[in-house]
Amino acid sequence: MLKQSLENLKIAQLNQMQHAALEAAKKGDVLLLSPTGSGKTLGFLLPLLNLLDAKIPTVQVLILVPSRELALQIEQVFKAMGTGFKVNCCYGGHPVKIERNNLSQPPAVLIGTPGRISHHLRRHSFTTDTITTLILDEFDKSLEFGFQEDMAFIIKQLPALKKRILTSATKMQEIPAFTGINRPTTVDFLDNKTNAPDLKLKAVISPAADKLDTLFSLICSIGDKATLVFCNHREAVDRISELLWDRGLVHDIFHGGMEQEDRERALLKFRNGSHRLLITTDLASRGLDIPEIEYVVHYQLPHTEEAFLHRNGRTARMHAKGTSYLILTEDEKLAYVKQNPEIEALPEKLVLPKPSPWATLYIAAGKKDKINKVDIVGLLLQKGELAKEDLGLIEVLDHSSYAAVKRSKIERVVQAIKAEKIKGKKVKIEISI
Repeated sequence: MLKQSLENLKIAQLNQMQHAALEAAKKGDVLLLSPTGSGKTLGFLLPLLNLLDAKIPTVQVLILVPSRELALQIEQVFKAMGTGFKVNCCYGGHPVKIERNNLSQPPAVLIGTPGRISHHLRRHSFTTDTITTLILDEFDKSLEFGFQEDMAFIIKQLPALKKRILTSATKMQEIPAFTGINRPTTVDFLDNKTNAPDLKLKAVISPAADKLDTLFSLICSIGDKATLVFCNHREAVDRISELLWDRGLVHDIFHGGMEQEDRERALLKFRNGSHRLLITTDLASRGLDIPEIEYVVHYQLPHTEEAFLHRNGRTARMHAKGTSYLILTEDEKLAYVKQNPEIEALPEKLVLPKPSPWATLYIAAGKKDKINKVDIVGLLLQKGELAKEDLGLIEVLDHSSYAAVKRSKIERVVQAIKAEKIKGKKVKIEISI
């Protein structure tokens, strides 16, 4: 099954850390320490192939994560593995009614945030009698977010546990007793040089008063490459966004003050290439499924080295290369930056990056309406008369779907299919703004 799963994921071979995690999982409990972007998700999902039993109709594996975005990412990876086992997600901001309905036909693998999982346990939404494996992913972040009480409560409700896997992107001074982890095999790749990202560190010097102009110039210099701009506070994200829109710079934002639906849509458009620029807080520095980020810009420098490393970990992921820019004032020094960044001068003549060749189509139907990717591909290629190369990433959510379509074709496609039905039902189809 391992070979088939890797083929389904289009992965030729595992990296060193993933091999070590697979071996460690055969022995007992595992403490998996590895940087953001190194492929930890597969490091704990692949061992499940030997642990899941098709004869058991209830939950067998519980995965606790600090954020809804991470939960959705893990769910996506597990589905892509094509194991035949059901998986579900529970997280704050997702309707409890839908989750309870999903849990009435329990998944083999349940992923969730500690707050929402403990909510379901208090209401007896699912049985814990058959949960033999517990995974605490990004455990350090869960502690930082204050989930200790919820996690302790949840673990007490798991009488049949045989295996615990804890992952962290930072060194753990000690593992809290409530985890119940017993003499784990430690897989530590935090200082592994072969795993180190190929990251260039550059700095742009700017007077404090001109910082926004400097950011604008830098983005114009970078051009249309995928770029994350990090700020320390959501207010800064909103303020910068407003000023960038005024200058005609197309982008999106992502922070904890946004509605869940708006956050999901922002990430989705960034993933499918409709937007190449995302202004964000540290919320986007860990656990998000946003691959192939070529540039990270620190508009405001983080307060800790750990936050700095996690931000930079969004680029140069796995075997890719990346560049991290610091916007610094003349005398600004960073105690935690070990290497001297290369100083870059910005061009005087600015050229606004071209809009992405992709735009996003919104379809008001999803998984719960029995719609799948094949239905959408069929509709867009046959009725919409799109060529295959004009259709990009498709994502199907519970009650909505999104498809990347070449910007030059999207208006014609909407006109061509607006009266069409999917699975016998007329659904709203429009360009997602």
